[in-house]
Amino acid sequence: MLYAVLCYNVEDVIGTWSKAEDEAVMAKLRTVQEKWSAQGRLGPVARLLPTTAATTLRKGRDEPLVIDGPFAETKEQLLGFYMVDCSSLDEALGFARELAEANPGTGSYEVRPVGIFRPGSVAT
Repeated sequence: MLYAVLCYNVEDVIGTWSKAEDEAVMAKLRTVQEKWSAQGRLGPVARLLPTTAATTLRKGRDEPLVIDGPFAETKEQLLGFYMVDCSSLDEALGFARELAEANPGTGSYEVRPVGIFRPGSVAT
C-alpha cells in the first residue's frame, strides 16, 4: 500500500537555518531516502517552497476566489511529503521514525494511506 508521509514544521524556524544547517539535515534525510529508494519502495519526494509562494483557490462560491497564501494559518506548515510503499501502517510509521531520527527537533510527520485515482478506475 502507498502511504503519504506529510512533513510539518514551523516554517519560520526552518527558515532561520543557515545554509550549512539546512544542507546537514538534508544529507541525513537523503541517507534515509537512498535506503528506501534502493529497495524500490520510495516514490516521489517533494520539498515545498515557503507558504509566501502559495496561492489558494477557494471554491464554494459562484466564482472561485483566488487569494495569496496558504489554505490555512497554522502553527506548523506543510513543508513537503514522501510517497512510500509499505506493507502496513507500522512499517510506514517506521519510515517516519527514521525521518524523525535524521531530523530531530520540533515538527511532525502525518502518515496517511493513499488511494490512487485514475480516470475510469480507482486503485487502492
